[in-house]
Amino acid sequence: MSDLLIKGGVLVDGEGRRQADVLISNSKFEKVGEKLDPSEGCRVIDAKGLYVLPGMIDAHTHYHLVSRGTVTADSFPEGSRCAAFGGVTTVVDFADHDKRVSLLDSAKIRLAEMSGGMADDYALHEGVYGMKDDIGLELEHLKDFGVSAIKLFTTYKNVGYMIDNPEELDRLFSYCKDLKILVCVHCEADDLIQKINGSWTGTYLPKDHALLRPAEVEAKGIQIVGELALKHHMPLYIVHLSSAKGLAVVRDLRSRGAKLVVETTPHYLFLDRSKLEGPEGPLYVMTPPLRDKEDNLALQGALCNGEIQNVATDHCSFTYSQKLESNDCRTIYPGIPGSEELFVLLHTFAVRTGRLAVEKAVQMVTENPAKSFGIYPKKGAIKPGSDADAVLFDPNENWTITNSNIHSASGYSAYNGFQVTGKVRMTIRRGEILVENGQYLGHPGEGIFLKAATSQAYR
Repeated sequence: MSDLLIKGGVLVDGEGRRQADVLISNSKFEKVGEKLDPSEGCRVIDAKGLYVLPGMIDAHTHYHLVSRGTVTADSFPEGSRCAAFGGVTTVVDFADHDKRVSLLDSAKIRLAEMSGGMADDYALHEGVYGMKDDIGLELEHLKDFGVSAIKLFTTYKNVGYMIDNPEELDRLFSYCKDLKILVCVHCEADDLIQKINGSWTGTYLPKDHALLRPAEVEAKGIQIVGELALKHHMPLYIVHLSSAKGLAVVRDLRSRGAKLVVETTPHYLFLDRSKLEGPEGPLYVMTPPLRDKEDNLALQGALCNGEIQNVATDHCSFTYSQKLESNDCRTIYPGIPGSEELFVLLHTFAVRTGRLAVEKAVQMVTENPAKSFGIYPKKGAIKPGSDADAVLFDPNENWTITNSNIHSASGYSAYNGFQVTGKVRMTIRRGEILVENGQYLGHPGEGIFLKAATSQAYR
């Protein structure tokens, strides 16, 4: 691996924007400063007119997810590829809870699957779907191994994902507080979903998905786990916040002292439920469902004023044909691709509205998720000693996202037709170039598992 010197670019991170050269050596950032000189044999990369950004972190992905008798379109090589084209060099993916084995073994099963396919680096959050007598010991072993976050659901009781016993859930929160494990929650109140579905007399078209799982369901789910976080004086990570009503509950909990880290996604910021209408409605079915334009605006406001810390994608891609196999929202494969479009959408929003500083947009997909998931400053920073993950980004190129120029194996983009500003020119992971001049240079299996420390949410 030869040294790289990135010269003449504008370094953009959570600290701001400044002119700086960046020297990479032995997979790490070695020096950051003005007018650095190359070492012998060093490749010099001209970044004039470009931003130099930390490698992005997509903190919520489902690559190679086995679901409903099939598997998602983007497995680990494909997920890494489309992520790299978007400047994403690290993902936090999801490990299912195999109740037949320990939590640690569930994580190891997932890592064994990922190790041969990932070109991006990766951390994990481990699903927890049930309680055992020795759950405290299982959680301790999991964290010692390097998985310091778990994922809970307050819905999907019918498929066994939900811990529905309040005493057991309380006990789980207590163990996680003692071990300083970050609890991440998909918040939709299952009892309210069942009540709505039980009295439903309408159709089950894609547009009905938004009515069968309305914003009230999310708000109640946040309330349930938020009260537990308050009781145990512990932080809580809310995944994919989708609604103004959910945001209102977040604000109330915070006013009472709750420490909440909130994540949203580009689709809840920029898409609304009108996308669920028409023949391509199934392409836009995910859970929680798309909301109203008023919800988009509420979340955009929260993003700009700092109430939302992280933006991730919940990348869960099925092919165009898979998505259109059904027009019944109960059987449509749920989820959309998105890792590649993550930052360009945020950047476009920042530039065009002027409401969000570009450095804050960068922070939401680099430093903030790295701190949330215990991988900072190894990831999420351009600092001496950090992993040399960097993105050269042209902030001025205007282009249009289409189904044909995005690299997901799904064959479509949920943002087809979006006019955007900014383009990734080069993606570097640990000093190795993954994308250059529109060509993908990554190799399956070169990504590494990141052993996570305690989330900085516990500070």
